[in-house]
Amino acid sequence: MRRANEPSTGRQIGVSLALLVIDLMLIAWSVYGVGIAGWADSYESDGVVPSSASQAASQAMWLLGGGAVLTGGGLLALGWRLPGIVQLVVLGSGTVLVSSLAAG
Repeated sequence: MRRANEPSTGRQIGVSLALLVIDLMLIAWSVYGVGIAGWADSYESDGVVPSSASQAASQAMWLLGGGAVLTGGGLLALGWRLPGIVQLVVLGSGTVLVSSLAAG
């Protein structure tokens, strides 16, 4: 039997879908920012200054990774299992995606 203070499955699915849309927009914006920085770096090929694409990728990785830990861990601690797992998986995958862009 379920505890009375646990959120319903329908509510968890709704929150998961809303957070998924927000997460995907954040990941898309991060990828766009890294891409634009890389494009701008192609015009400045002196090699003396660290590329702004690597700096943008580093900032995006911290943002996505920190967001995954804080929101996913916080939701799991509150008993919202499905949204917490969605946050950890989606934002964690976004972190891996942005890090692969920085390496490439």
